[in-house]
Amino acid sequence: MTVLAAGFIAAGCSGGSDNEETQNTEAPEEEAAEQETVAENSAEEDFLVPFDETLTHVHGMGYIESEGALYFASHTGLKIYRDGDWFETDGMYNDYMGFNAVDEGFYTSGHPGVDSDLPNPIGIQRSTDGGQSLESLVLEGETDFHWMAVGYRSHDLFVMNPQANSIMETGFYLSENAGEGWQRLEPQGLDGDLMALAIHPEDSQLLAAASSTGVFLSKDGGTTFERLTEDGEFGTAVHFTESELLYASHGSEAALKSYVLDSDAGEAFEIPELGEDGIVFISVNPADEQEIAIYTVQGDAYVSSDEGTSWTTILEKGQIQ
Repeated sequence: MTVLAAGFIAAGCSGGSDNEETQNTEAPEEEAAEQETVAENSAEEDFLVPFDETLTHVHGMGYIESEGALYFASHTGLKIYRDGDWFETDGMYNDYMGFNAVDEGFYTSGHPGVDSDLPNPIGIQRSTDGGQSLESLVLEGETDFHWMAVGYRSHDLFVMNPQANSIMETGFYLSENAGEGWQRLEPQGLDGDLMALAIHPEDSQLLAAASSTGVFLSKDGGTTFERLTEDGEFGTAVHFTESELLYASHGSEAALKSYVLDSDAGEAFEIPELGEDGIVFISVNPADEQEIAIYTVQGDAYVSSDEGTSWTTILEKGQIQ
Protein backbone atom coordinates (compact mmCIF):
# COMPACT_ATOMS: atom_id res chain seq x y z
CA MET A 1 0.00 0.00 0.00
CA THR A 2 1.38 3.44 -0.91
CA VAL A 3 1.55 6.35 1.51
CA LEU A 4 -1.05 8.16 -0.61
CA ALA A 5 -3.43 5.16 -0.51
CA ALA A 6 -3.10 4.87 3.27
CA GLY A 7 -3.85 8.57 3.62
CA PHE A 8 -6.91 8.21 1.40
CA ILE A 9 -8.36 5.40 3.57
CA ALA A 10 -7.76 7.34 6.79
CA ALA A 11 -9.42 10.43 5.36
CA GLY A 12 -12.41 8.38 4.15
CA CYS A 13 -13.13 7.20 7.70
CA SER A 14 -13.80 10.75 8.87
CA GLY A 15 -17.09 10.91 6.99
CA GLY A 16 -18.72 13.56 4.79
CA SER A 17 -20.19 12.59 1.42
CA ASP A 18 -18.77 15.63 -0.43
CA ASN A 19 -15.23 14.83 0.71
CA GLU A 20 -15.64 11.19 -0.19
CA GLU A 21 -16.83 12.06 -3.67
CA THR A 22 -13.88 14.36 -4.30
CA GLN A 23 -11.37 11.86 -2.95
CA ASN A 24 -12.81 9.02 -4.97
CA THR A 25 -12.36 10.97 -8.22
CA GLU A 26 -8.93 12.47 -7.48
CA ALA A 27 -7.09 9.71 -5.63
CA PRO A 28 -6.58 7.29 -8.57
CA GLU A 29 -4.98 10.05 -10.66
CA GLU A 30 -2.78 11.19 -7.79
CA GLU A 31 -1.79 7.63 -6.96
CA ALA A 32 -0.93 6.94 -10.61
CA ALA A 33 1.23 10.07 -10.69
CA GLU A 34 3.00 9.00 -7.50
CA GLN A 35 3.61 5.52 -8.89
CA GLU A 36 5.03 7.04 -12.07
CA THR A 37 7.38 9.23 -10.02
CA VAL A 38 8.51 6.23 -7.97
CA ALA A 39 9.15 4.28 -11.17
CA GLU A 40 11.18 7.15 -12.63
CA ASN A 41 13.24 7.48 -9.47
CA SER A 42 13.84 3.73 -9.43
CA ALA A 43 14.96 3.79 -13.07
CA GLU A 44 17.41 6.61 -12.31
CA GLU A 45 18.79 4.75 -9.30
CA ASP A 46 19.39 1.71 -11.51
CA PHE A 47 20.99 3.88 -14.20
CA LEU A 48 23.40 5.72 -11.89
CA VAL A 49 26.11 3.78 -10.07
CA PRO A 50 28.92 4.98 -7.77
CA PHE A 51 32.00 6.31 -9.55
CA ASP A 52 35.47 6.19 -7.97
CA GLU A 53 37.82 6.07 -10.95
CA THR A 54 39.81 8.78 -12.74
CA LEU A 55 37.80 11.26 -14.79
CA THR A 56 39.59 12.23 -18.00
CA HIS A 57 38.78 13.63 -21.45
CA VAL A 58 36.01 15.94 -20.24
CA HIS A 59 34.23 17.64 -23.14
CA GLY A 60 31.61 19.63 -21.28
CA MET A 61 30.20 20.44 -17.84
CA GLY A 62 26.95 21.87 -16.55
CA TYR A 63 24.17 21.82 -13.99
CA ILE A 64 20.96 20.09 -15.07
CA GLU A 65 18.22 21.77 -13.06
CA SER A 66 15.74 18.88 -13.27
CA GLU A 67 18.38 16.42 -12.05
CA GLY A 68 19.81 18.61 -9.28
CA ALA A 69 23.38 17.71 -10.17
CA LEU A 70 26.56 18.79 -11.95
CA TYR A 71 27.20 16.71 -15.08
CA PHE A 72 30.55 16.06 -16.74
CA ALA A 73 30.52 14.78 -20.33
CA SER A 74 33.48 12.54 -21.02
CA HIS A 75 34.99 10.22 -23.60
CA THR A 76 33.22 7.34 -21.82
CA GLY A 77 29.84 8.80 -20.99
CA LEU A 78 28.45 10.96 -18.19
CA LYS A 79 29.92 11.41 -14.70
CA ILE A 80 27.74 13.12 -12.12
CA TYR A 81 28.58 15.10 -8.98
CA ARG A 82 25.62 15.43 -6.61
CA ASP A 83 25.66 16.51 -2.96
CA GLY A 84 29.31 15.55 -2.54
CA ASP A 85 28.99 12.11 -4.15
CA TRP A 86 30.13 10.89 -7.57
CA PHE A 87 28.18 8.67 -9.96
CA GLU A 88 28.44 7.41 -13.50
CA THR A 89 25.88 5.94 -15.84
CA ASP A 90 25.44 2.19 -16.19
CA GLY A 91 25.41 2.20 -19.98
CA MET A 92 25.20 4.95 -22.63
CA TYR A 93 29.00 5.23 -22.73
CA ASN A 94 28.96 7.68 -25.61
CA ASP A 95 31.81 10.09 -26.38
CA TYR A 96 29.87 13.29 -25.79
CA MET A 97 31.18 16.42 -27.55
CA GLY A 98 29.67 19.90 -27.64
CA PHE A 99 27.78 18.98 -24.45
CA ASN A 100 25.32 21.55 -23.06
CA ALA A 101 23.29 21.08 -19.89
CA VAL A 102 19.86 22.74 -19.97
CA ASP A 103 16.97 23.10 -17.54
CA GLU A 104 15.44 19.72 -18.39
CA GLY A 105 18.30 17.60 -19.70
CA PHE A 106 21.10 18.21 -22.16
CA TYR A 107 22.04 18.58 -25.82
CA THR A 108 25.13 16.96 -27.26
CA SER A 109 27.07 15.83 -30.29
CA GLY A 110 29.96 13.37 -30.49
CA HIS A 111 30.45 9.69 -31.23
CA PRO A 112 28.63 6.49 -30.20
CA GLY A 113 29.94 4.40 -27.32
CA VAL A 114 30.76 0.70 -27.36
CA ASP A 115 27.22 -0.15 -26.21
CA SER A 116 25.47 2.08 -28.77
CA ASP A 117 23.95 1.41 -32.18
CA LEU A 118 23.93 5.10 -33.10
CA PRO A 119 25.65 6.08 -36.35
CA ASN A 120 29.02 7.80 -36.17
CA PRO A 121 29.03 10.77 -35.67
CA ILE A 122 25.81 11.21 -33.74
CA GLY A 123 24.90 14.69 -35.06
CA ILE A 124 22.87 16.68 -32.53
CA GLN A 125 21.00 14.69 -29.87
CA ARG A 126 19.06 15.65 -26.77
CA SER A 127 18.11 13.89 -23.57
CA THR A 128 15.33 14.77 -21.14
CA ASP A 129 15.94 11.92 -18.68
CA GLY A 130 19.49 12.48 -17.49
CA GLY A 131 21.04 10.53 -20.35
CA GLN A 132 19.04 7.31 -20.09
CA SER A 133 17.88 7.90 -23.66
CA LEU A 134 18.75 10.16 -26.59
CA GLU A 135 16.54 11.77 -29.21
CA SER A 136 18.10 12.52 -32.57
CA LEU A 137 17.44 16.07 -33.76
CA VAL A 138 19.52 16.57 -36.88
CA LEU A 139 22.61 15.50 -38.87
CA GLU A 140 22.93 12.06 -37.34
CA GLY A 141 25.69 10.21 -39.19
CA GLU A 142 27.01 13.45 -40.69
CA THR A 143 28.55 15.93 -38.25
CA ASP A 144 30.32 16.04 -34.89
CA PHE A 145 29.88 19.53 -33.42
CA HIS A 146 32.74 20.35 -31.04
CA TRP A 147 31.61 23.98 -30.78
CA MET A 148 27.96 24.16 -29.83
CA ALA A 149 26.01 26.31 -27.38
CA VAL A 150 22.39 25.85 -26.28
CA GLY A 151 20.12 28.35 -24.54
CA TYR A 152 19.49 26.99 -21.04
CA ARG A 153 15.77 27.71 -21.18
CA SER A 154 15.15 28.65 -24.83
CA HIS A 155 17.01 25.59 -26.17
CA ASP A 156 18.11 27.66 -29.17
CA LEU A 157 21.28 26.35 -30.81
CA PHE A 158 24.43 28.28 -31.75
CA VAL A 159 27.04 26.20 -33.56
CA MET A 160 30.19 26.40 -35.61
CA ASN A 161 29.90 23.81 -38.36
CA PRO A 162 33.37 22.40 -39.09
CA GLN A 163 32.65 21.19 -42.63
CA ALA A 164 29.83 21.19 -45.15
CA ASN A 165 26.99 18.73 -44.58
CA SER A 166 23.57 18.16 -46.12
CA ILE A 167 22.07 21.39 -44.72
CA MET A 168 25.01 23.69 -43.85
CA GLU A 169 28.18 25.09 -45.29
CA THR A 170 31.20 25.58 -43.03
CA GLY A 171 30.64 28.41 -40.56
CA PHE A 172 28.42 29.75 -37.78
CA TYR A 173 24.71 28.97 -37.57
CA LEU A 174 21.78 29.71 -35.25
CA SER A 175 18.62 27.63 -34.85
CA GLU A 176 15.56 28.76 -32.92
CA ASN A 177 13.51 25.59 -33.49
CA ALA A 178 15.59 22.65 -32.21
CA GLY A 179 17.54 22.27 -35.44
CA GLU A 180 14.62 22.20 -37.87
CA GLY A 181 15.84 25.41 -39.50
CA TRP A 182 19.14 27.26 -39.46
CA GLN A 183 20.21 30.87 -39.98
CA ARG A 184 23.68 31.39 -41.42
CA LEU A 185 25.68 33.98 -39.46
CA GLU A 186 28.45 36.15 -40.88
CA PRO A 187 29.90 37.57 -37.66
CA GLN A 188 31.98 40.72 -37.88
CA GLY A 189 34.74 41.29 -35.32
CA LEU A 190 35.13 37.65 -34.25
CA ASP A 191 38.49 36.12 -35.06
CA GLY A 192 41.11 33.67 -33.83
CA ASP A 193 41.01 29.91 -33.28
CA LEU A 194 37.73 29.04 -31.59
CA MET A 195 37.77 27.67 -28.04
CA ALA A 196 34.15 27.90 -26.84
CA LEU A 197 30.67 29.29 -27.60
CA ALA A 198 27.81 30.44 -25.36
CA ILE A 199 24.25 31.67 -25.83
CA HIS A 200 22.09 33.47 -23.28
CA PRO A 201 19.57 31.27 -21.40
CA GLU A 202 16.58 33.06 -22.98
CA ASP A 203 17.67 35.98 -25.17
CA SER A 204 19.33 34.58 -28.28
CA GLN A 205 20.47 38.02 -29.40
CA LEU A 206 23.20 37.58 -26.79
CA LEU A 207 26.01 35.30 -27.98
CA ALA A 208 29.61 34.89 -26.83
CA ALA A 209 32.78 33.21 -28.01
CA ALA A 210 36.24 32.51 -26.63
CA SER A 211 39.14 32.26 -29.04
CA SER A 212 42.91 32.48 -29.26
CA THR A 213 42.56 36.27 -29.59
CA GLY A 214 40.20 36.94 -26.70
CA VAL A 215 36.62 36.81 -25.45
CA PHE A 216 33.90 38.27 -27.68
CA LEU A 217 30.30 39.33 -27.06
CA SER A 218 27.48 39.92 -29.53
CA LYS A 219 24.29 41.78 -28.61
CA ASP A 220 22.71 41.59 -32.07
CA GLY A 221 22.32 37.88 -32.66
CA GLY A 222 25.81 37.31 -34.05
CA THR A 223 25.99 40.07 -36.64
CA THR A 224 28.77 41.87 -34.80
CA PHE A 225 31.04 40.93 -31.88
CA GLU A 226 33.08 43.17 -29.58
CA ARG A 227 36.17 42.00 -27.75
CA LEU A 228 36.04 42.18 -23.94
CA THR A 229 39.64 41.18 -23.21
CA GLU A 230 42.93 43.02 -23.55
CA ASP A 231 45.49 42.49 -26.32
CA GLY A 232 47.60 39.40 -25.71
CA GLU A 233 44.91 37.73 -23.60
CA PHE A 234 43.28 34.63 -25.07
CA GLY A 235 39.85 33.36 -24.19
CA THR A 236 39.30 29.89 -22.77
CA ALA A 237 35.64 29.62 -21.63
CA VAL A 238 32.32 31.51 -21.70
CA HIS A 239 29.05 31.02 -19.78
CA PHE A 240 25.87 33.11 -19.52
CA THR A 241 23.57 33.55 -16.55
CA GLU A 242 20.40 35.64 -16.85
CA SER A 243 22.23 38.86 -15.95
CA GLU A 244 25.91 38.24 -16.65
CA LEU A 245 28.48 36.73 -18.96
CA LEU A 246 31.13 34.82 -17.04
CA TYR A 247 34.33 34.26 -18.98
CA ALA A 248 37.77 32.78 -18.47
CA SER A 249 40.95 33.99 -20.10
CA HIS A 250 44.70 33.61 -19.85
CA GLY A 251 47.30 36.31 -20.27
CA SER A 252 50.10 36.25 -17.74
CA GLU A 253 47.87 34.02 -15.59
CA ALA A 254 44.45 32.40 -15.58
CA ALA A 255 41.50 34.69 -14.84
CA LEU A 256 37.75 34.39 -14.29
CA LYS A 257 35.67 37.53 -14.79
CA SER A 258 32.06 38.64 -15.10
CA TYR A 259 30.46 41.16 -17.46
CA VAL A 260 27.10 42.60 -16.36
CA LEU A 261 24.88 42.65 -19.43
CA ASP A 262 22.71 45.68 -18.62
CA SER A 263 25.48 47.96 -17.35
CA ASP A 264 28.68 46.84 -19.12
CA ALA A 265 30.31 46.66 -15.68
CA GLY A 266 32.59 43.82 -14.74
CA GLU A 267 34.62 42.29 -11.98
CA ALA A 268 37.27 39.61 -11.45
CA PHE A 269 36.73 36.56 -9.27
CA GLU A 270 39.25 35.19 -6.81
CA ILE A 271 40.16 31.73 -8.12
CA PRO A 272 42.50 28.93 -7.00
CA GLU A 273 46.16 29.23 -7.97
CA LEU A 274 46.31 27.57 -11.38
CA GLY A 275 49.85 28.38 -12.56
CA GLU A 276 50.07 27.51 -16.26
CA ASP A 277 46.72 25.73 -16.10
CA GLY A 278 43.58 27.42 -17.42
CA ILE A 279 39.78 27.22 -17.11
CA VAL A 280 37.99 25.50 -20.00
CA PHE A 281 34.45 25.08 -18.59
CA ILE A 282 32.33 27.30 -16.34
CA SER A 283 28.87 26.56 -14.97
CA VAL A 284 26.59 28.37 -12.53
CA ASN A 285 23.89 26.46 -10.64
CA PRO A 286 20.54 27.95 -11.75
CA ALA A 287 18.97 26.91 -8.45
CA ASP A 288 21.61 28.88 -6.51
CA GLU A 289 23.67 31.40 -8.47
CA GLN A 290 26.13 31.63 -5.58
CA GLU A 291 27.33 28.19 -6.67
CA ILE A 292 29.92 28.22 -9.47
CA ALA A 293 31.87 25.30 -10.91
CA ILE A 294 35.03 25.46 -13.03
CA TYR A 295 37.05 22.78 -14.81
CA THR A 296 40.61 23.17 -16.07
CA VAL A 297 42.84 21.92 -18.87
CA GLN A 298 44.80 19.68 -16.48
CA GLY A 299 41.69 18.00 -15.10
CA ASP A 300 41.10 19.95 -11.91
CA ALA A 301 37.55 20.91 -10.89
CA TYR A 302 36.46 23.34 -8.20
CA VAL A 303 33.09 24.37 -6.78
CA SER A 304 32.37 27.60 -4.93
CA SER A 305 29.22 28.01 -2.85
CA ASP A 306 29.82 31.72 -2.16
CA GLU A 307 30.23 33.19 -5.67
CA GLY A 308 33.96 32.68 -5.79
CA THR A 309 35.02 33.79 -2.32
CA SER A 310 36.21 30.27 -1.51
CA TRP A 311 36.60 27.07 -3.52
CA THR A 312 36.38 23.34 -2.83
CA THR A 313 38.46 20.96 -4.94
CA ILE A 314 36.35 18.07 -6.26
CA LEU A 315 38.85 16.80 -8.88
CA GLU A 316 42.64 17.03 -8.95
CA LYS A 317 44.15 15.93 -12.25
CA GLY A 318 41.08 13.77 -12.74
CA GLN A 319 41.28 12.16 -9.30
CA ILE A 320 38.17 12.42 -7.13
CA GLN A 321 38.77 14.42 -3.95
